[in-house]
Amino acid sequence: MRELVGLGVEIHCALPKGGPLFESYALAGIAVHSAELDFPVRRPKRYRFVLADMQQLVSEVAPDIIHSHFVGTTITMRLALRKRHHIPRIFQIPGPLHLEHAFFRQAEIATSEEADYWIGSCKRTCQLYRDAGIAPDRVFLSYYGTDPEQFCHHDSGRLRKELGLSSTARLVGMVAYLYPPKRFLGQKRGLKGHEDLIDAIALCLKANLNIVGVLVGGAWNGATSYEDQVREYAIERCGRNVILLGTRRDVPEIYPEFDVVVHPSHSENVGGAVESLLAGRPTIASAVGGLPDLVKPGETGWLVPPRRPDVLAKAILEVLSDPLGASTRAKRGQAMARTMFDVKRTGQQILHIYQHLMDRKSRWGSAHSKGI
Repeated sequence: MRELVGLGVEIHCALPKGGPLFESYALAGIAVHSAELDFPVRRPKRYRFVLADMQQLVSEVAPDIIHSHFVGTTITMRLALRKRHHIPRIFQIPGPLHLEHAFFRQAEIATSEEADYWIGSCKRTCQLYRDAGIAPDRVFLSYYGTDPEQFCHHDSGRLRKELGLSSTARLVGMVAYLYPPKRFLGQKRGLKGHEDLIDAIALCLKANLNIVGVLVGGAWNGATSYEDQVREYAIERCGRNVILLGTRRDVPEIYPEFDVVVHPSHSENVGGAVESLLAGRPTIASAVGGLPDLVKPGETGWLVPPRRPDVLAKAILEVLSDPLGASTRAKRGQAMARTMFDVKRTGQQILHIYQHLMDRKSRWGSAHSKGI
């Protein structure tokens, strides 16, 4: 959004009341509106109030384009506006999870109308929409961007010192929130594959290597009981050789200390692989979602099947046994990530999509468009 403001787009952002980022958005030149617009699945009595809030906000702002990033807010937007509004509405999909389940895929698409478009943030997402019958000219590809300069740190040894680890310990890192299994989707383990990595490290320890798994990221949305379960499982399987750090604000500084970073997700966008490769760290990822867009076997990293700790363990041991080869792949991945995910590039892509949609509606009359 900051990039779009710099490109002449007037941005209005709707956030839940009391969110921690209000001040940051305002400093970036973004107009912030306090609103609870997620679809109230657990509070159905609020349904009509949420729709009314969406209608009122759109009426006040009168945007040229509406851009949403979540399934719930997207459905609210569509149901509130319906055919009464011809404003182009974009759903930029953060990950393909809901598309991988027929009921939720069909339910989301069923709420769409002629004014609706999609931006997939990986190739897999775009393909799933096309496979579902969405016309190719209504689906765009644009990765979520970041600032590559955030990940230009060097190994300071600070983390090893903090954890009391020797310089000979090989650190296997993972950076992800802990999402508890969604039983209604048939999940038995967490979405990000924490348990799979723990099992893989247990297998690696049989090789008598001094390996320590460092898992960075706290419980998502208050799922502390699941976090406790994962911690207990780690102790049971690996003793003190797996450490859960919880939520950290110094992740870019931590990355350089990892000998290898693992992303064992069961479903994913491009995920944290962007960060680990921007930091120049050897990267292993599951062959799911958008991870293969960036992590390419033999070139920029290692891909393994999801839910296969045995294959993951072999990949970890391969990386650790060939640090020079691993570093070469990581450098290629770093160069690729710096191009694909630079926020200046992705900001331009989003602006071009806006312009394209406005041209289609013959309503692009100024470089200073308004978005929400």
